[in-house]
Amino acid sequence: MSGARVLINAPATAVAGEVIEIRTLIAHVMETGHRMGAQGEVIPRNIINRFACRYDGAEVFTADLFPAIAANPFIAFTVVATRSGTLAFEWTDDQGTIETAAHSLIVT
Repeated sequence: MSGARVLINAPATAVAGEVIEIRTLIAHVMETGHRMGAQGEVIPRNIINRFACRYDGAEVFTADLFPAIAANPFIAFTVVATRSGTLAFEWTDDQGTIETAAHSLIVT
């Protein structure tokens, strides 16, 4: 998954106490483990199974994902803007590959 395309839609600024929406999308093939390869072998399952967001180091949102999740998972959630800092995102797949991204938030 290294080098995956990640899209983050979150405001650059917010007012203290404001509820902000964060939307993320990551490009991932999300193999189900049910497809056969060209030689008739089962292609191993490889899905994103965990997503986490940290706001200035504190975990503010997590999701455990299961085989029914679509390819290129889109995740949206809200956070209360309390201080300026970094939103750090982490996606983990079945192979143990971790993809990360970050977004700066300025709170006034």
